[in-house]
Amino acid sequence: MMKKINATPLDLSTFVFNKLKSLKNQSLRPSEQVLFNLFESLFYTSLKTEESDFIKVTITLINSENPDPKPPGRIVKDRWSIIRFEEQIEFNVKNIVKLSKAADPWSSSLAVNFDKNGKLFIWGLIDQSIHYQNYLHYESEEGPEQPGLFQTSITNIGTLLVIIDYELIATLKQNILISKYIDVFKFGKVSEIIELHSKKLINDISSDIRDLSLNDKKIWNSIVDNLWRETISRLLIRIQNYRHGGSFIISKSNYLDLDIKHKIQYDRIYSALKNKISFSIENSKYSDLIYEDYLDSVNGGDIPRRLYLKEVISNSNKKESTDELKGAIRFIASLSCIDGLVVLDDKLKVNGFGAVVRRFNLPEEVYISKTARFIIKNLEAIKPDHFGTRHRAIFSHCWENIGSLGFVISQDGDIRVITRIENKLIVWENIRVHHLNKSSKLKRVLFNRRNTNT
Repeated sequence: MMKKINATPLDLSTFVFNKLKSLKNQSLRPSEQVLFNLFESLFYTSLKTEESDFIKVTITLINSENPDPKPPGRIVKDRWSIIRFEEQIEFNVKNIVKLSKAADPWSSSLAVNFDKNGKLFIWGLIDQSIHYQNYLHYESEEGPEQPGLFQTSITNIGTLLVIIDYELIATLKQNILISKYIDVFKFGKVSEIIELHSKKLINDISSDIRDLSLNDKKIWNSIVDNLWRETISRLLIRIQNYRHGGSFIISKSNYLDLDIKHKIQYDRIYSALKNKISFSIENSKYSDLIYEDYLDSVNGGDIPRRLYLKEVISNSNKKESTDELKGAIRFIASLSCIDGLVVLDDKLKVNGFGAVVRRFNLPEEVYISKTARFIIKNLEAIKPDHFGTRHRAIFSHCWENIGSLGFVISQDGDIRVITRIENKLIVWENIRVHHLNKSSKLKRVLFNRRNTNT
């Protein structure tokens, strides 16, 4: 199952319960009834408001008697900790709503457990959640270990996410249960188009890697390609977080079909990416020299001052360019908050925003793809007028301009990607954008790759 229509919290609890059957430690597994009580309370909580604000909160299902059974040998300074309440608090909609104001998901989560009778209770707060969120949003290269069995987050009205470590297990979005997100950035036509775009940056940093070994060149080329994809993901996430909806195109066309209300030239993402990669290569080179010739050498001796300074300066430059990239992404995301398309070229340069299509030219049908790869049997035809104006504007541009990519973020957070393949306009829904990895807590079942679709 990838998507189930007319789903309820009961469907979510059944799915998660079955997923947890693959837990390596079965003693941690809650009953299906406990999961249903948990998800039902959170679902109804998501329909509430507190001081006119919609509820956003994360809960961690974690053992109150032994919350940290296997701590690492070295406890890092920014590791999570639990702040216990003097008395347990009943797990119900009213209490979750009240506590949510003190538990911003970017700062903390609510520690929840259940007793021998299966009754849920809130027993504390878990801090340092910012590091977890930064990793999910590609704003940190390393993700901290996660406490407890799993996390469940209210992200929007009627929307619950269930994550084990950094593996997204399922999402209940109002009446739709999603169990698989399509990775269009890794497989299929969208990935191929993005790879063509990232090659421009690879070519521009060729002088920086000219003297490296063939294997090192391949590694850095892969790093550049991944960074390009992450940048687009970060842009989508930022727009999604506004809860306003928005859209942008990445296109090499001359935009004759568009009326761009606010024309600008903003190419800072590309320059920031280039700086980040160049300084990262430079820093890696000096760091390797220091380690190989001095720290890991019998006759190393003192590190030369000039070499040390070069390593420090290059590391500082790398950090500055990383911050520059973050600022550029947020700047472009903010442009989506007014009506119309944000228009980018294949080097992610903004040519304008508030763009509208002069005249819609739409195909008779668009096709929803159930897989990242273009497979005819996995396409579902639908009339373009089923969608709103924002979608149809993207449809029209991508239909007229082969090779263009269109991205639409709805107010409810849905993200769609559009491009034309041959004589068909393809739409991908439920795409993967966050920084997610497989959980070590779950056993892996191997399938024959030929019998699966990506």
